[in-house]
Amino acid sequence: MTTTSVALRDLKDEQFQESYGCDRFTASVLSNRLRYICGHMATGLLHKAFSPIISYMSDFATAVVGPPELDYPMPAVNNGLALFLGTLSDAVRNTVEEYGPENLRVGDLLIANDPNRAGCHVNDLMFVAPAFFENRISGFIVIRAHQLDMGGSVPGGFGAKKTDSYENGLVLPPILLYSQGTPVRSTFSLIFDNARWGQLLLPDIRTINESCALGLSMFRESVERYGRAAMLGSMRFATDRSAEEIADALASVADGDYTGTAILDADNATDEQYDVVVKVIKRGARVEVDLSGSSRQAQTCINAGALDAKTAVGVGLNMATGVRSPFTSGSFRHIDVVIPPGTVASALPPDGAIFFYWEVSSAILAAIIVALKDVLGDRSIGGDYGSTSTHNAQGTRGDGTTWQSLSECGGEWGAWGASREGDGDGYNALYFVNTMSPATEGIEASVPVVIARKEYVPDTGGPGRHRGGSGTIKDVRYLDDAEHYTTPLRFKAPSGTGVNGGDAGRMGGVWILDQEGTADIAFPGIEDSSYLGSTALAGVVHPDTRLPTPDGVYAYFGRVATWKTGPGAMFRYRTNGGGGWGAALTRDPERVARDVRDEYVSIAGAARDYGVVVVGDPQTDPEGVKVDVRATAALRAELEAGTTRLS
Repeated sequence: MTTTSVALRDLKDEQFQESYGCDRFTASVLSNRLRYICGHMATGLLHKAFSPIISYMSDFATAVVGPPELDYPMPAVNNGLALFLGTLSDAVRNTVEEYGPENLRVGDLLIANDPNRAGCHVNDLMFVAPAFFENRISGFIVIRAHQLDMGGSVPGGFGAKKTDSYENGLVLPPILLYSQGTPVRSTFSLIFDNARWGQLLLPDIRTINESCALGLSMFRESVERYGRAAMLGSMRFATDRSAEEIADALASVADGDYTGTAILDADNATDEQYDVVVKVIKRGARVEVDLSGSSRQAQTCINAGALDAKTAVGVGLNMATGVRSPFTSGSFRHIDVVIPPGTVASALPPDGAIFFYWEVSSAILAAIIVALKDVLGDRSIGGDYGSTSTHNAQGTRGDGTTWQSLSECGGEWGAWGASREGDGDGYNALYFVNTMSPATEGIEASVPVVIARKEYVPDTGGPGRHRGGSGTIKDVRYLDDAEHYTTPLRFKAPSGTGVNGGDAGRMGGVWILDQEGTADIAFPGIEDSSYLGSTALAGVVHPDTRLPTPDGVYAYFGRVATWKTGPGAMFRYRTNGGGGWGAALTRDPERVARDVRDEYVSIAGAARDYGVVVVGDPQTDPEGVKVDVRATAALRAELEAGTTRLS
């Protein structure tokens, strides 16, 4: 931290030099250089990795972490998974301190994946390379990357039926993968004696090692040029700058106690609901977030760990308050997190298995959005689609070879909420996930599926002056017999929270169409009749029509641990819509007409939700879609007076 309470921008040159051991220009250059190193490593890994979850979906993060003498600050991280951002500083500290920094040598690569030591889940293997200068550790080059499999009872890990950490997969304490540049055979054997798909893991691990070597080379070059003192000073400057910005952002929020709740529908053992409750206590430039009201840890692996909860709170508050500076470990400095052990957000081993931690993290952010939506006013952001509803399937082809689809054919991508900046996007990863959607052609080339549909559903985005992103419908037909694991966790209540007078996004669900399968590769529509006879896996649906309805019956996905289908069966995922921002009756009628033309909103929805009378046919004559100005003015006047009710 700085030695003065003066804002960083107001420090005189001599004060800055005294505080950071270098001048302002050098600190700025080096802090940017550290982010460049992270970005350069990430670009190389993205293009050279073998497994699709890294090369197609970007499920990794790269970072620079400071040395033990600075208490392991994280001054730089790439634009990777937000889920990884907050855990890396603590994870490196816990890993290196347990192994012993005095035991590290040049060329070592330390790894760990224990959710309780390092956060996240066992597939998110962390690689830590010490950067030496003049025989002293000056920092660490860090990569956390999702591995396709780390053993356990479910191939790939993405199954919520696991009830303890032993079923979850191989847990690695801090252990050397490379010792002074030489592979440690026993560590490689330990991994590949337990993990599936070693033919992809091995080249990925070698690529990650080379990416770490690139980062070390670039880091060493910078230290040699500017000196160790300047490098350490720039690390402190980068984290101080983040801390100062979050303090300013928090100071702009009115003092008070604010509570928000989000729910997880169930685990895979029962249909018991799990509540994530946050109490935000704001005073001056500090905030305390108390999760003590949250439900006990789940019976299956939908839990998160305490480090994941910390990440969700820190990243969530930075996001909610509009902080724009690069994220560092300093972003947590003015935030305290209170969380008792043994909750769904702080599960303990062995019974509190942790795998679907990002679902809990997303619920924490959703609860923060709810808690702060009134006090933030026009700065608030609408909620997103809530759950990745990850879908994993496996089977055997006619020639006897096996296939596996991992988190690419479910509801993994969907809508964001709106903000004062504009409408919510319609097809992204969750706020906290930040992965890329793989190409349809790539999926169909690697597994026996047909992506029959991927489109928006009209009238599902939360109405508002700025509209929430529309819910997405994805139909995937499986051409072979298959076993499926799906974990849709946010369909009991709207996840797309409306803010600043906006409305919530509409709810979706998950269905199987023709579970036994047929030889007919039909292309079903999305009209109401297409749901008749389907099997509802998730959502609140009408018992007869199977359509989503607020007063329907909750379909419990875990009533069958592993869903089995015949050739030709189709899964339908319909994500929740994003939350709207601002009163819907203030939306520009021409923007509503454009939404009708683009089929985000129906003609009936334009009148019902926005008070806009639109004429024309968006399907046969989209250019002819227009606003009836007089009828719109009359309808909006009636709606504002409460004299008209549209269904």
